[in-house]
Amino acid sequence: MSFSIGLVGGRGYVGEALLQLLQQHPSLTLAWISSRSLTGRTVQSVYPAIPLDLIFESIGPTDLAKSETDIVVLAMPNGIASDYVRAMKRGQKVIDISADYRFDDSWSYGLPEHNREEVRHSDRVSNPGCYATTVQLALAPLLAILDGVPSAFGVSGYSGAGRTPSPRNDPERLTGNLLPYSLSGHLHELEISHQLGQAVRFMPHVAEFFRGISVTISASLNQSVSEKRLREIFEEFYADEFLIDVTTDIPEIQNVAGTPRAGIGGFTVDQRDDRRVSVVACLDNLLKGAASQALQNINLMLGLDEFSGLDSRR
Repeated sequence: MSFSIGLVGGRGYVGEALLQLLQQHPSLTLAWISSRSLTGRTVQSVYPAIPLDLIFESIGPTDLAKSETDIVVLAMPNGIASDYVRAMKRGQKVIDISADYRFDDSWSYGLPEHNREEVRHSDRVSNPGCYATTVQLALAPLLAILDGVPSAFGVSGYSGAGRTPSPRNDPERLTGNLLPYSLSGHLHELEISHQLGQAVRFMPHVAEFFRGISVTISASLNQSVSEKRLREIFEEFYADEFLIDVTTDIPEIQNVAGTPRAGIGGFTVDQRDDRRVSVVACLDNLLKGAASQALQNINLMLGLDEFSGLDSRR
């Protein structure tokens, strides 16, 4: 069975990553793609590595109301999706990759490892943020035994800042540098806390590499644990999750970059206080943090194998 898909917002890094994934999907056909700044150009002329002659269109909410595609992906900056969503036909399936509906409980939150069955039966799915995905994967197994507010120190590649020029994606500014930003009240801090029902402190940074995220969690627990038991908690929690690799060693970005996988490890218990622990999580911000996670959600929403079209080899 084949399904059609429409993509609004094909200019960004996430749109490009999703286009690449769709080329290898056996059951999805890209029916149209929209980008006002690229209107009239073919996909291949913009992205030479993607052999697709489909022409970028300028599709607004009114045009979207006439669409007959099985599912629409909105990959636009924050604050734009609502006009498109209101114009869509009742019951038409949509995934929003922006943050616009991540706090709207009438939408399903698309973190499959925590919310798979709800996504499977939903027409409206909000794709999680990249940092939010990383931190939630690292904290969810500990929720029942957390004591107080955990902290997350995150470092992302500069692709997370998008294509629009800014200090956070300026190669000259980033060379030999590390930029902290939004050290309180970051949107992903609010998203994580909302979705987990647990306050979290989050400190994001951007580095000079292009893609990938590494987050170090520091947390206090309400019980003593050994490093062996801490690792077992995660192994048990993610035992049936094909894309989550739980390791004794500290996971590194180079092991997950370019893949839809996430690595969690580096389980450490403070020798001075065996209720204080640290955990490290890594993933590719453009894939598991965005495009490949969106494809997981698309597959679930359409009744396909969740991992169809993903190169999910270990």
